[in-house]
Amino acid sequence: MSHSSSGAPGGASPARRVAITGIGVRAPGGATTKDFWELIASGTTATRTISQFDAAGFRSRIAAECDFDPVAEGLSTQEIRRMDRVAQLAVAATREALADGRIEGEFDPERTGVSIGSAIGSTISLDREYQVLSNDGRQWLVDHRYASPHLWSYLVPTSLAAEVAWVAGAEGPAAVVSTGCTSGIESVAHAAQLIREGSADVMLAGATDAPITPITVACFDAIKATTPRNDDPEHASRPFDATRNGFVLGEGSAMLVLEELGHARARGAHVYAELAGFGVRANAYHMTGLRSDAPEMAAAIDVALAMAHRLPADVGYVNAHGSGTKQNDIHETNAFKCTLGDHAYEVPVSSIKSMVGHSLGAIGAIEIAACALALEHGVVPPTANLHEPDPVCDLDYVPLVARRTPSLETVLTVGSGFGGFQSAMVLTKGDIR
Repeated sequence: MSHSSSGAPGGASPARRVAITGIGVRAPGGATTKDFWELIASGTTATRTISQFDAAGFRSRIAAECDFDPVAEGLSTQEIRRMDRVAQLAVAATREALADGRIEGEFDPERTGVSIGSAIGSTISLDREYQVLSNDGRQWLVDHRYASPHLWSYLVPTSLAAEVAWVAGAEGPAAVVSTGCTSGIESVAHAAQLIREGSADVMLAGATDAPITPITVACFDAIKATTPRNDDPEHASRPFDATRNGFVLGEGSAMLVLEELGHARARGAHVYAELAGFGVRANAYHMTGLRSDAPEMAAAIDVALAMAHRLPADVGYVNAHGSGTKQNDIHETNAFKCTLGDHAYEVPVSSIKSMVGHSLGAIGAIEIAACALALEHGVVPPTANLHEPDPVCDLDYVPLVARRTPSLETVLTVGSGFGGFQSAMVLTKGDIR
């Protein structure tokens, strides 16, 4: 079993760099990371009418669902019974990331940790358990004798980190990050910081959410955040389009193997990208509202670029939050103009939510995986369904068709969440090999 050359945890150095050496994705439209990349690179959408429950009475009845079979993924009967779908997705993504990174036997368990994000955790199982315990809501006093023996695991988000740690054999730092729709970026940033400071050499980092359940759909119906374009699911998610009217709910998970760069080089690992910088901010303003001039997102981007030692002109692609709500797309368009200046009009920007929906806390990690793959392949994914550009959103949003960019070296990805949370991350290719 190999150990990092950095020595003891106290031997942290500002020079420690963070590499992505393994990627595992479970997203709508496919069963593997390869399927995910082919979907978004082709501009194909994976949105459809909800099939996981009868959504006939809801305002928004469409979603981007994963074609996920836990048995085909190799999960045991015991694991399937114990885990909510949200944990099953994370475990499947983790196993793929570990295999992709060829990390088995190449790490010290005590120097290997877990950081996983989730906005709403095991909502599917909790929703189901409420129906069972309350006799479909008809009685006030629930009967615990009918409760699942795994109810505690559904309730406590830390069970997600525990499941991933067991799969990976990770005995180092473990954390669950829940900052709504920025959970994915911030969980990966937390993991990167632990490596940068010397507290770990390897981290399993990412996020997971499986929110396609009546209570979640009802919540977004109540605030009219999701699109009611139920008659045309395939074209319902329209980021930056003048006809956009809300996001499409999604589900999924992405888990990454992060390593200290020297550790990765020492074992001859393939490096997809360097996770070079990140920044987070809150707007202390409104639970769902956003300032149109976007000072908080702009600040997060500035911090991420500074940490990465990159100038605005270095950015070759921006993966936008691009939810498709009226206010968000204007908000981040202005943030890009504020931070990137004139370069904002030259750099390609796109939203993969147009194809795989908005999986809440998971999407930030899924988008980081997309950015690493964009650097790997020299291809910028498109924004699907962008036929009628909003005049207020006047940047280059790569409509409909992917763009080959072989010289791509630096990518910026951003997230924006309810509560005013704003996050940004910079991935680079550069001198990682």
